[in-house]
Amino acid sequence: MGKYFGTDGFRGEANVTLTPEKAYQIGYFLAWYYNQNPNDGERARIVIGKDTRRSSYMLEFALAAGITSGGADVYLLRVTTTPSVAYVAKVDNFDCGIMISASHNPFYDNGIKLINDQGEKMPQSVIDEVEAYLDGNGPEIPPATRDAMGGAYDYDSGRHRYIAYLISLAMHSFRGKRIGLDCANGASWSIAKVVFEALGAKVTVINDHPDGVNINLNCGSTHLEQLKRLVVERHLDVGFAFDGDADRCLAVDENGKEVSGDEIMYLYARYMKERGKLETNTVVTTVMSNFGLYKALDAIDIGYAKTAVGDKYVYEYMVNHGNMIGGEQSGHIIFSKYATTGDGILTALKVMEVMCARRLPLSQLCEPVTIYPQLLINVRVTDKAEAQNDPAVKQAIAEVEQRLGNTGRILVRESGTEPLVRVMVEAETPEQCNEYVYHVVNVIKARGFEVK
Repeated sequence: MGKYFGTDGFRGEANVTLTPEKAYQIGYFLAWYYNQNPNDGERARIVIGKDTRRSSYMLEFALAAGITSGGADVYLLRVTTTPSVAYVAKVDNFDCGIMISASHNPFYDNGIKLINDQGEKMPQSVIDEVEAYLDGNGPEIPPATRDAMGGAYDYDSGRHRYIAYLISLAMHSFRGKRIGLDCANGASWSIAKVVFEALGAKVTVINDHPDGVNINLNCGSTHLEQLKRLVVERHLDVGFAFDGDADRCLAVDENGKEVSGDEIMYLYARYMKERGKLETNTVVTTVMSNFGLYKALDAIDIGYAKTAVGDKYVYEYMVNHGNMIGGEQSGHIIFSKYATTGDGILTALKVMEVMCARRLPLSQLCEPVTIYPQLLINVRVTDKAEAQNDPAVKQAIAEVEQRLGNTGRILVRESGTEPLVRVMVEAETPEQCNEYVYHVVNVIKARGFEVK
């Protein structure tokens, strides 16, 4: 991770950490960088999407000003999802794409995600050059003048093409299926319903009225309570919840029970294996995946790999090893045949594919996976590295590991996007999880690392 960009872009509080000045500089540098060798042979073309938070408009205008001032053309998808930007950047031959979003964070945060011309997260080598420029250590870039200045264009057609692509991926009609969608008042609000209704489903949507400050507010993939009630009260077949930029999806089965990313990976990997299509016979997970997933995969002879937390690392592993499915417990699921990034709406379509093909409710499809109790506590700290390397904290972690033995695990790691240390324990009972997590958390606090 760099000074500004973490595992998922440049993220921080809008107008505090992430300012329009920095957004302008990023756009200005990218225009210069890609104008050295633009894909179309004339001038660089950059596509931008944004989520619904109020500051996204400010950052969009700042980025567009920097890009056009730097001599590149900018194409505006307006409010759309992160995976749609990745898709459009690749299929429409853009030099790069930019998504303005802080994903599942509250509305006052925002982020800038950079995407290359293959729809993948920007290589670290380019990120390093962007960061050097932000710190005043980059090249001297003259402003574009006269006909060298770039133009700005609306690009609704790109978003519509992405919607058509999603619809084309469905293997079954959803006619007769009753589906609930929680759009988190975010980027999926104008896309998800269109896709599922086009496939014949009867769709009930909640949290699809964004006002700039209600994105992720007690809704979406981080707050499933509303969707659970909706599914049970309306007797729906399934519910899907997205985050602010719709690159993740969690589900709710017909009984109102949460279905995690781990369970989604299991049911689709099993479905692929049964059809002889699970190339490499491996599911790519992160270190945060649950013990229960691994036990269930062992039972059906499917292998698994573990990466660092972040769909960036999952995707890199998948590309290097030719894997078909991978993702995170939180709902970032990557289907490498169809997308280069996590895509919440695509994930929901794939869950529906399995339900339709096997003619089983979601609860039965997930039944073989027994999820171990897990507790994750985030501690906001002054210094992530110092907190984790403190001798007393390390001793507390070792004590928990010894007490757990082979009956569970503890994982202490730093957030890639926020000043947080995350303490996670899986154990045989919720009481053990609580005891062991707070054994470490209390030491972090007692040592003075917590920001109060």
